[in-house]
Amino acid sequence: AGAMAEKILVTGGAGYIGSHCVLELLQAGYVPVVIDNFHNAIRGSEELPESLRRVQEIVQQPVLFQELDITDEAALQELFRKHRFSAVMHFAGLKAVGESVQKPLEYYRVNLTGTIRLLETMKAHGVRNIVFSSSATVYGDPKYLPLDEKHPVGGCTNPYGKSKFFIEEMIRDLCKAERDWNAVLLRYFNPIGAHESGMIGEDPQGIPNNLMPYVAQVAVGRREFLSVFGNDYKTDDGTGASRDGGISDSQIPGSTLGSALTLCVPTGVRDYIHVVDLAKGHIAALKKLKENCGCKIYNLGTGTGYSVLQMVRAMEKASGREIKYQITARREGDVASCYADPALAERELGWKAAFGLDKMCEDLWRWQLQNPTGF
Repeated sequence: AGAMAEKILVTGGAGYIGSHCVLELLQAGYVPVVIDNFHNAIRGSEELPESLRRVQEIVQQPVLFQELDITDEAALQELFRKHRFSAVMHFAGLKAVGESVQKPLEYYRVNLTGTIRLLETMKAHGVRNIVFSSSATVYGDPKYLPLDEKHPVGGCTNPYGKSKFFIEEMIRDLCKAERDWNAVLLRYFNPIGAHESGMIGEDPQGIPNNLMPYVAQVAVGRREFLSVFGNDYKTDDGTGASRDGGISDSQIPGSTLGSALTLCVPTGVRDYIHVVDLAKGHIAALKKLKENCGCKIYNLGTGTGYSVLQMVRAMEKASGREIKYQITARREGDVASCYADPALAERELGWKAAFGLDKMCEDLWRWQLQNPTGF
């Protein structure tokens, strides 16, 4: 990268999706400056988060990192005085659906206040380009499928999803009020997989909140079995939600399982996307900002939905191991199906997911096998 390489601020860049984006940014010739408060990242040696230490190893380039919390206004101001950013990629935030139901204020404080401070600091320093990490949860219960960007939003079923929706609204209003702002809001479907080096990947702390890290941990022997809720969904094989992280067993009627396992986000038929495809979508979004695009919204997904059992079978194939699961009663409030129409991103960003389910599972398995206890 030459002297004119663009500096991109990456908030929450030591996390799962953030770290994969930092890698893609470096490979595309940008200079990412990463901030993270270690809420969801492991400290490595050299004052760097372990994920970024490994990114450095993969790309053989140094990563600029500073420990910083986005709710810390003074520290943000200081950071923006020190660097000239051409754009911000905003990942930082709390993200466990189940936990958000238990701790709504904390989710609103970090996600909303943190973003407001970030936007105010950007405004004060004349940085008016942002790529925001949003979520398909903003769609709530699907009124129709596949979900396109015109689908109504805001009928969110939990504070996590609401916080993403509120941030989208704030950014839209800002772009409307101040015409020189450009924003790309990316609504992710379900990112899985890992970089093919097997060196970085998803490292959930405690019991995973998502299906696939859980399945991978069962395959590697860290967990005994997966419990799948309900086999009476209107899906090909009937399976809906998996069980993995959130509410204690005692709150589930008729639960026969010990407390070694707890409950999770719903996962009926879901659109899974390889995290590297997702990261490449962010590079495409950065290029879109250059066109003075105003506020744009894109789904990042594959357009294909898979059930829990299809995911389990794909993981068995990738790992060559049997994955034990049991079916229990269906849970209230679980959405049966949810998958993307990703056509708009292909049309306007020139981006399309390249990796299928087998590749997602192979890469996830390599990461899990090389890092059985995570970072």
